[in-house]
This record gives sequence, C-alpha cells and structure tokens, in this order.
Amino acid sequence: MSDETPDSIGIPAAAEDADLEGFLQAHIDESQEFLSWLGTSVDDIGAGTMTLSIPYDEKLTNVRPDSGSDRRPDMHGGVAATLIDTAGGLALRTELEEPFDASIATINLNVNYLRPATGDLCATANVVRVGSSVGVSEITVESTTEDGETKAVATGQGSYRVFRGVTDQ
Repeated sequence: MSDETPDSIGIPAAAEDADLEGFLQAHIDESQEFLSWLGTSVDDIGAGTMTLSIPYDEKLTNVRPDSGSDRRPDMHGGVAATLIDTAGGLALRTELEEPFDASIATINLNVNYLRPATGDLCATANVVRVGSSVGVSEITVESTTEDGETKAVATGQGSYRVFRGVTDQ
C-alpha cells in the first residue's frame, strides 16, 4: 500500500460529496503504475467494503508448456495477492473519519489459493476492525470460469498499520 495523502492524489477536501470511485480510479490510472499496468478497476466502494477487479490478460498468466492448446492459462497467483493486499488496505480507509488524512502500510498478508483462476479477477474486501493503529480486512477473490460460473479462487486476510493524521509536506 502506498503512503499517499489527499493532496498528493488530487482528492479535493469535499471528496465526500463527489464520486469517490471516480477519484480513486483516476488515482490508480495516473499515479499507481503497477496497478494501472495490471488494468485494475474500482468497481464499488461502501462503508467497510471495497471491490476491485483486474481483467484476464495472457500477459498475467502462468504459461504451462505441457498444458495443451485447449486449456486457457491460469492467472498468476501474485495478481490475486495484489488484489487482496490493495483492496484490503483501501477498504480500511472507508472506516476512517478522515480517509485521506492517513497512511496505511501492510504489516501481514495471508493468501489462501483455492483453485486456478482462468478469467477476470474480482476482489471484495470487508473490514473486520480498525483500531487506533492497526486494521484488519478479509478479502475474497472470485473468477469466472470458461463456462461462465463464478467461483472463489483465493481468500485472504490483511493486517495494516494505520498512521492517522499523516500528510506529505
């Protein structure tokens, strides 16, 4: 997670009245090169929750030489882990009184892979708790199979250090 503040990501003071999803998407597109390169989209933001997605792209797969040409390559597990980390940390901001007047850093990340992902990835994070200095989120990553069924492909939990009242000067 980055240590960005409202001024450094261009969020106006009245962000609560504006389209938060749009602001966050613009920040990813303009300032987060890795997330932008992955094609990360902000799908939903709510109190204590965040949903991000990354579309299937062969450049993000595990290419297996012996898999045969009839099987679509699996998305790399690191892509799912990135979604778990990013969505979990961003979801914490929705529970803060001043969501952009804080820095958040990952202190522990646990990822459990359930099955191969062969389609778009969608991660939904839910805040478990935000204390005075540490927050915890639980995250599920889903993918649509080639036959159109959506299944959980990974679950995770992130613990994050919350630095309140931090601004870049």
